[in-house]
Amino acid sequence: MRDTLTVILAGGRGSRLEPLTRDRAKPAVPFGGLYRIIDFVLSNALNSGMRRMLLLTQYKAQSLDRHINLSWRNYFCRELGEFIDVVPPQQRIDNNWYQGTADAVYQNIYAIESEQPKDVVILAGDHIYKMNYKPMVDFHRKMGADITIGALRVSRDEARQFGVMQVDLDNRLTGFQEKPADPMATPEDPDVCLASMGIYVFNARFLFEQLCDDATRTESDHDFGKNIIPAAIEHHRVYAFPFLDENRKRDAYWRDVGTIDAYYEANMDLVGVDPQLNLYDQHWPIRSFQPMLPPPKFVFGSEGHSSRRGEALDSLVCQGAIISGGSVARSIVGPNVRVNSYAHVEESILFEGVEVGRRCRLRRVIVDKGVRIPAETEIGYDRAADEARGFTVTDSGLVVIARGEQLASHPAGDPVPH
Repeated sequence: MRDTLTVILAGGRGSRLEPLTRDRAKPAVPFGGLYRIIDFVLSNALNSGMRRMLLLTQYKAQSLDRHINLSWRNYFCRELGEFIDVVPPQQRIDNNWYQGTADAVYQNIYAIESEQPKDVVILAGDHIYKMNYKPMVDFHRKMGADITIGALRVSRDEARQFGVMQVDLDNRLTGFQEKPADPMATPEDPDVCLASMGIYVFNARFLFEQLCDDATRTESDHDFGKNIIPAAIEHHRVYAFPFLDENRKRDAYWRDVGTIDAYYEANMDLVGVDPQLNLYDQHWPIRSFQPMLPPPKFVFGSEGHSSRRGEALDSLVCQGAIISGGSVARSIVGPNVRVNSYAHVEESILFEGVEVGRRCRLRRVIVDKGVRIPAETEIGYDRAADEARGFTVTDSGLVVIARGEQLASHPAGDPVPH
């Protein structure tokens, strides 16, 4: 894979995930307590033997850039030709922000050409899945393809959110529609469509030619799905490659956590007895930043229904967290979180550094980094009250408390024995 360059598009605004994306790009949003969304595609690439990466950023990239520096630099040896470079918009070609996925790559064509790759793998940085890209690159080269597209089987209803492909018996594309209102099903199953995963392998020289040609077209959206791929099908070799899931479960796992509710459901899956996404797989590890923190701690173990008892049931609890006489159920507790006495947290996600005061009650709440919840606060039980306090509340009743929210001062937490 040394003659392959990986380009990761990580500049997404993620407006449907606000307020979680108010201060960070979508790929930098925490997931599963310990990870960021970007960690999944980066782990896939690293596990696939890809060690030359360009990470293209755009909106609110500081948090993402810091995470890459903390988490990922040590996996690459520059002296051996390995690297992960974060590339912000440089306006080498014009003064515009990226106009589309193809334009993002085109505006960085100089950095790509300078690496002289044979093939370029282009990945979206905001999806959660496990995949080995090497068989896809091998297939691309075996077929002499100009473009190879990762393909996922989805229902016709879901397909309206994807690019939908039609293929012949050799998996060569015969048609492509970007987010069609009436998706075309596969011949063998009228309820299933073949969807583009936003994973592309391009012959490098062909990519450069297509990007330069597309850049001259004023009517183009400069997007791979809308412009580059449909234009290439008739006269060039464009193939689909079926998704090979490294998650090793019965059903293929691929998630675009593009809305608050989708993000919440994907996180809540992780606390189940047998979650769909396996984070404990040593065969295909997901890497991230591992802060130097002590183990999670549960203190005050009094007996009795009304006694002070630190406990967490059916939950993920990260390092540095202290459950100090409170209870946590079916929740994800991030690093350095503190839940104080008699507080009850249920079906919630607490980001790093959150503190929950005494006798608080939280249900179906996402609390962003560093927020302090005052003592005796109740959130998630009265929609009108939550909206009146300025919290984001989804149609399903999920409450989101943004980073930097100043709810009120509160008393100091419980003493913790050492």
